Amino acid sequence: MDIKTNQATKNRPGGDRIIDAPYVFIDIPTFVEQLKSEKSWEKNDRNGITVFKSSGMTMVITALKSGAVLNHQRMDEFYTLQVMQGEIQTETDGKIIQSIQGQVAVFHPNMAHTILALSDSVLMMTTYVCI
Repeated sequence: MDIKTNQATKNRPGGDRIIDAPYVFIDIPTFVEQLKSEKSWEKNDRNGITVFKSSGMTMVITALKSGAVLNHQRMDEFYTLQVMQGEIQTETDGKIIQSIQGQVAVFHPNMAHTILALSDSVLMMTTYVCI
């Protein structure tokens, strides 16, 4: 298996990191600290970082400020949403569900949903393809 890395960018000069390898350890508290220390966090109501990406799965840690809205279109893959910190509200299929730290929602492909941060929150969002 080849090792896949993500390169540093102008907005994330210390961004070199392995995002796919035979094993990838993800230090969530360090990534959350990084997200909240970047200029994007100061300027915007959200900041995110891809921590794992393979042909069938992507994991992203996203920090949201209270009031931030993520309007999602229908996704082609399965999708999990884990609340790591804070409280969110998810609207899907005509229902509104509130979630707090430690709770997880799982969506089948093509389920449209919208997320509202009710407080400053951190989410782990994972998309994956089932074979």
